[in-house]
Amino acid sequence: MQFQPMYYDGELIVPKIELNMRSSQSIGIITDLKRKQFLMNQLVNHSQYYLFRAGQSEYMRLTVEELITFLIKVTERNEHVDLLMDYFSLKEERKVKIKDLSSSKRMYVTLLRVFFAHQPTLVLEEPYFYLEEQDRRQFKRILDDLLKEKQVLILTSNLEDALISCDAIYRLNEFGFHQLDIRDSEEDKHEVLKQDEANITLQKISTKRNDKMILFNPPEIDFIESIDGSILVHAGGENYDCALTLTELEQRLLNFGFFRCHRSYIVNLQKVREIITWTKNSYSLRLNTGKDAVVPLSRSKLHELKALLNI
Repeated sequence: MQFQPMYYDGELIVPKIELNMRSSQSIGIITDLKRKQFLMNQLVNHSQYYLFRAGQSEYMRLTVEELITFLIKVTERNEHVDLLMDYFSLKEERKVKIKDLSSSKRMYVTLLRVFFAHQPTLVLEEPYFYLEEQDRRQFKRILDDLLKEKQVLILTSNLEDALISCDAIYRLNEFGFHQLDIRDSEEDKHEVLKQDEANITLQKISTKRNDKMILFNPPEIDFIESIDGSILVHAGGENYDCALTLTELEQRLLNFGFFRCHRSYIVNLQKVREIITWTKNSYSLRLNTGKDAVVPLSRSKLHELKALLNI
């Protein structure tokens, strides 16, 4: 899959991108609304891609059963409607008109169009954004089944939504196109530092932005991430460059309630609101910040975090 460079008001907002997607692979791209639209528009006339756009609507006057029956007919599928209603977990809603469904369930039903797509590659814009937790899990289950035969590209502005289903995640912004390190690693098990062994004297974390040095008190920091060798300190919905390594920051912040939740992330535990379990090997942490941020949690760190929090 290739994307050509695109400019807006003389500024390069999408560089040339080449994604070598393998069979049964899901890739996520985290970016803003404008860039999502530019990427989607480049794929419109390619027959091998099925495009699902955020906010896509459905036939509101049909019942759920009538819609599924219609989709079976127009796509010439062999499935029986009763079996699909059970597979989609929609037996209770089968006689309900789509316009009378909750907003989450209505979007879930609309997303089911991807199940009937014949194209080998599905391109989904914000598939999880409008869904409540139960509908998210139902759609993830269906998408996981589709991944046995198809490739999936998810375009989103939310890291959590990319973490739910993607094998690889990239960030596209004004700094370019970069892959995020989301791999779980056995190295995590050997990076544990005891809080009572740390001897911390540092009270400020030094960062830099627009040639200005900015000092943060540890409680001001939401989380810290490593991207392509660069360290970004996230605070108040913004990010700032830091010259220290993650290991150095982990040691300096240990006595201030910070936790190395992933090989590429350090999180302020005072900001953690929820531990999210997607599968037995997939976890993330939702933070209570202005932008409701989400960071990955390594499988090998889960028990350590629970012990630390006494849960």
